[in-house]
Amino acid sequence: MRGRSARTLIAATSLIVAAVLAACGSSDPATGPTTSPTTSPATDPVSGSITVLAATSLTAAFTDIGAAFHALHPDASVTFSFGSSSSLATSIVNGAPADVFASADEKNMSKVTEVSAAATTPAVFTTNSLAIIVQAGNPKGITSVGDLSRPDVAVGTCSDEVPIRRYTDQMLAAAGVAANFVTFEANVGGIVTKVTSGAVDAGVVYRTDATAAGADAVAVPIPTNVNVTAQYPIAPLAAAANPSTAQAFVDFVLSAEAQKILASYGFGGE
Repeated sequence: MRGRSARTLIAATSLIVAAVLAACGSSDPATGPTTSPTTSPATDPVSGSITVLAATSLTAAFTDIGAAFHALHPDASVTFSFGSSSSLATSIVNGAPADVFASADEKNMSKVTEVSAAATTPAVFTTNSLAIIVQAGNPKGITSVGDLSRPDVAVGTCSDEVPIRRYTDQMLAAAGVAANFVTFEANVGGIVTKVTSGAVDAGVVYRTDATAAGADAVAVPIPTNVNVTAQYPIAPLAAAANPSTAQAFVDFVLSAEAQKILASYGFGGE
């Protein structure tokens, strides 16, 4: 019996020693783990600067999207260059340095893909539609597409290659209307400026541009049966100096967060 008691005591002592050793290797509330190796936080692979060429109608929405992207990736920065999709596409084809192209139409994106200047297949990230924009107070009493043909209504538009002009021509053809165009701007922003300044009486712009003009203008809706849905594609460019961050930006534009920003400016929903 004495031998059995001795063996029991030895076994119990061993268990106590093992428990003490285990406790020494555990986390201390004050000092933390004493035996686990120290690990460094993961580095965000999305970093560096990129240049995004984007349609003028995207100016406000993409400015907010750029800020949201930077908030998500603090080591990355985005510089935007806004203009007509036609002029931006020409710049890309001619070798202008840029990382991403966001067009207001698929035709000008095709100019880029036809020369293999896009790194991946473009993705349509949003849509838009058309509206007539008139001066605040609507002094000429413009209420329909047909009013754009009145000789006393001076209408602003863009040159033929700019997407908003092609969309406008499609809409006018569907409505059977010949508009009284008197000025031809470089981009849709130019039309808005001419209308809000009183240089012209009306213009056909994107619905989002009419909304963004706020109290400076009035939007006259265009019937759905003659309206046009504009498709906006985006793609990283083959010559991108920062291809990984360019792709990350494209992915972000397609994300739910960026789509909410676009929707807040009136994009989509057609």
